[in-house]
Amino acid sequence: MTFSMYDASVPVFKQILTSLSAIIDKAEAHATEKKIEPAALLQARLYPDMFPFLRQVQVAADFAKGCCARLAGVDVPRYDDTEQTFADLKDRIAKTLAFINGLPQDGIEASAQRDISTSSGANAKHFKGQVYLAHYALPHFYFHATTAYAILRHNGVEVGKKDFIGAF
Repeated sequence: MTFSMYDASVPVFKQILTSLSAIIDKAEAHATEKKIEPAALLQARLYPDMFPFLRQVQVAADFAKGCCARLAGVDVPRYDDTEQTFADLKDRIAKTLAFINGLPQDGIEASAQRDISTSSGANAKHFKGQVYLAHYALPHFYFHATTAYAILRHNGVEVGKKDFIGAF
């Protein structure tokens, strides 16, 4: 049985990003219903030294686009981190989904043994594609997506495991 780099990456990122977008809808509805200033949720953190919800979503999207781009052998698009609203975050997720949907599947499939580097200089990390995906990109992606979910749940947004997992 062969390991499909594409199946282990793009559909996984799409599933969780799509559910994260739906969770953002629930957060916005919760803020409206409870008369909570949206910024209170957007800037909420689990602990003072952790990123707020808004940044968790940005970073999750960054790991999805960065991983898929590197696996496909294309340049990673740069997004300005200017999001300030729930709608802005949903747009970032939609832009990320459109990007990864447009990548060549065959390029990603051929990436298992491709050399992958992240960053540059002293902070650069070097991997083979399959190790990069399974041991670096996916864990980071899930960490930030899960933390975004947990911040909202901690702040009273009624979401559960089914909301996080979404449709597959």
